[in-house]
Amino acid sequence: MNVLIVGSGGREHAIAASVAKSPRADKIFCAPGNAGIAEYAQCVPIGAMEFDKLRDFAKENAIDLCIVGMDDPLVGGLVDVLEEAGIRTFGPKKNAAILEGSKAFSKDLMKKYNIPTAAYENFTDPKAAVAYLETAKFPIVLKADGLALGKGVLICKDLEEAKAGVKEIMLDKKFGTAGNEMVIEEFMTGREVSVLSFVDGKTIKTMTSAQDHKRAGDGDTGLNTGGMGTFSPSPFYTKEVEEFCEKYVYQATVDAMAAEGRPFKGVIFFGLMLTEDGPKVLEYNARFGDPEAQVVLPRMKNDILEVMEACIDGTLDQVDLQFEDNAAVCVVLASEGYPVSYEKGFPITGLEEFKKHEGYYCFHAGTKFNGDQVVTNGGRVLGVTAKGKDLKEARANAYAATEWVNFKNKYMRRDIGKAIDEA
Repeated sequence: MNVLIVGSGGREHAIAASVAKSPRADKIFCAPGNAGIAEYAQCVPIGAMEFDKLRDFAKENAIDLCIVGMDDPLVGGLVDVLEEAGIRTFGPKKNAAILEGSKAFSKDLMKKYNIPTAAYENFTDPKAAVAYLETAKFPIVLKADGLALGKGVLICKDLEEAKAGVKEIMLDKKFGTAGNEMVIEEFMTGREVSVLSFVDGKTIKTMTSAQDHKRAGDGDTGLNTGGMGTFSPSPFYTKEVEEFCEKYVYQATVDAMAAEGRPFKGVIFFGLMLTEDGPKVLEYNARFGDPEAQVVLPRMKNDILEVMEACIDGTLDQVDLQFEDNAAVCVVLASEGYPVSYEKGFPITGLEEFKKHEGYYCFHAGTKFNGDQVVTNGGRVLGVTAKGKDLKEARANAYAATEWVNFKNKYMRRDIGKAIDEA
């Protein structure tokens, strides 16, 4: 079958690598792709938000399955456009992708269907938000309602910081129209865990757990980023936590979306906080996490195309989803200065080393070709992933592999997965 993947990051590289393992994949295309994805797919210069061009390309190239990796085109309704043109597409339609596209919607959904989450209020008026904050308990969390590349969340320790946050999100529009509405949420403490799941509208099958590191600096300091590394499985995602979430979170979310007339097909990413009062939902995403996909997909035993088609056809209940009994750690190699400002265009060396070692992967996030040379083209450049028999071995392997690759201004956190030692 001919497959088209939409996106250009490390997540899409991980998807492309999984698709390439399927005996059913004949020709793989990726729009727009990157230098790493080009190993598996023919990259085509069409942007993820160019819906008409993507539809026309899919028709002209007899695409049997389109996989939409990124949040923006999902929330914008790309799946609807492609399906209306008769193209089988993996991912939620626009009315279901709102689960990620609007934090206010997802919080209201959880409240209505008794899915455990932090206490909150939604605001469209900055003055009303400030008035609410004047009586609030600190620390407190401010969230831009819409998509903000994983950066539209501010944790404020006092009223002064919170007022500045309201100005930043709602008045200065630092995150654009994502800040037209804002969620103010109680601050939760505990371990964070990410659980990805396949969904076919009624059935949900969860994948192995993972844990992401969002902050730019060691010790979870610095600014929020799109993710500086991740590990899988999470030692904090115990059988008890899993059973609680299966009972009160996972199926409840799928059923709630169906009851609202928004059946969800694709991937739901559950961001969980393991609080003293039990697990609570921090956020939903309507697609594979990035960089979580880079540690979850390499451990999946199933043919990814078969699972995705089962989601589309509503036959996921017939799939036995299986993962390897091992671990994986991903360390993101970024450009110095990310996420604020950084230089691009530097040659990358050492990439060929990964082809010599089983269980090691280098997923490209921000790269491109300059002639035959692969160069840096983003803040997050590469995701270096390694497997191991357990998390400690996988972590040691991943950090050893980061030494194989070099480029000017290379930056990484040195403590990805350090929480493993505390488990």
